[in-house]
Amino acid sequence: MTHRHHLVVLDMAGTTVADGGLVERAFAAAAHRMGEDPAGMIDHVRATMGESKISVFRHLFGGDETKARAANTAFEEAYGELVDGGLVAPLPGAADAIAELADEGRTVVLTTGFSRTTQDAILDALGWRGLVPLTLCPADAGGRGRPHPDMVLAALLRTGAVDDVRAVAVAGDTSYDMLTGTRAGASVVAGVLTGAHDEGRLRGGGATHVLDSIAELPALLRRVGS
Repeated sequence: MTHRHHLVVLDMAGTTVADGGLVERAFAAAAHRMGEDPAGMIDHVRATMGESKISVFRHLFGGDETKARAANTAFEEAYGELVDGGLVAPLPGAADAIAELADEGRTVVLTTGFSRTTQDAILDALGWRGLVPLTLCPADAGGRGRPHPDMVLAALLRTGAVDDVRAVAVAGDTSYDMLTGTRAGASVVAGVLTGAHDEGRLRGGGATHVLDSIAELPALLRRVGS
């Protein structure tokens, strides 16, 4: 049985947005502000790309909530400064792909592991405020980010675009994006090779398809939904 995918949930950094390694730079800045050596953290940061940032800091600081929240605030500030410096850009073909999906009658939602403040800063820097009808961060879905399914399910509930999770398509550049889509019940969970993880990591996270970039997603959805 095939499903027409009327709801498409897309990640931002690494999937639709090129940030040129800003996540790692912001983590390093946050570590320095906390008096920590980022060298001892970077492997975990890379391995958990796509996960909610506060969750990453909780792990790095051994569950110390006060330190994790302070580090997360420092990270968000550092990332925001980099965004304000003009260091983010749309990935090639991303805006066109989103427009094409919308023209086909699909509802597109943009999601992130960042805070709402940082997500809005990215949207403003790109001129994307009106690009999609809904954007979500972990706080908008009860506080749990990836790899939990909450943001995808919140997208379904908030938009009402579909009445079956199998009619949802999810796309992202990390294994955590793939786990999120799989756990939410999406029938298309597409990994893209423009971000943090390679095909092996994406497949390991549950990717049903792996694309060179988000520009290939509209054609894929037409193919699998026919």
